Amino acid sequence: MSGFTFKEFKVEHDRCAMKVSTDGILLGAWANLSDAKSLLDIGTGTGLLALMCQQRSNDLAITAVEVDEAAYNQALQNSANSPWPNINVVHTTIQAFEYTKPFDVVISNPPYFNHSLKGENDARNTARHTDGLSFDELINTFKRFSHSGSRFSLILPSIEGALFIKLATQNGLYLNAHCRVKATPNKDISRSLMTFSYLKSDIESSILCIRNLDNSYTANYVALCKAFYLKM
Repeated sequence: MSGFTFKEFKVEHDRCAMKVSTDGILLGAWANLSDAKSLLDIGTGTGLLALMCQQRSNDLAITAVEVDEAAYNQALQNSANSPWPNINVVHTTIQAFEYTKPFDVVISNPPYFNHSLKGENDARNTARHTDGLSFDELINTFKRFSHSGSRFSLILPSIEGALFIKLATQNGLYLNAHCRVKATPNKDISRSLMTFSYLKSDIESSILCIRNLDNSYTANYVALCKAFYLKM
């Protein structure tokens, strides 16, 4: 399978269980990176989020953690072949990962299937199911690698997003931004882009529609992603 070519880099994904997806592109373009100097990408997969965030903020020190060996090697390759070969890609579980300094931003496109049937591909199961990284563990990971001003951004299906908001709130985090995503104007909300922190604020709430009824990209989606898509 050929890779996905963006304006400033290319992502090969033939060795990764989870391919380049609209979810990843949305999060990489949407996440709040303002004033951040360091970023942790949990479960980097192809390295897409790390590369997008590095394009957006060239001086950002990015560490990307990946448990699957094939995906780790592909993320290394994608970083090496990009304008930003210094992204720190680490092969380990996030539970075993150790780092001496807290991160300003933590970002993740995490596994979210809790009870669905699994297929025969172990790597894909790991990438898609929460067995290896539950929502509680994900929240605790953010708390372990953050400071009082850190932000945590992620994307989840809307139902799982509601559950995550509840768990995060119970663990002392506040939802600061919530963008609900729908594929087309006549479809239901399908995804939640969320940013949490330790600081309580009014929630910045929005709705993003990806495509118009004629299948063209909406103006809001173009504004969000035009720095990345090759033909946008």
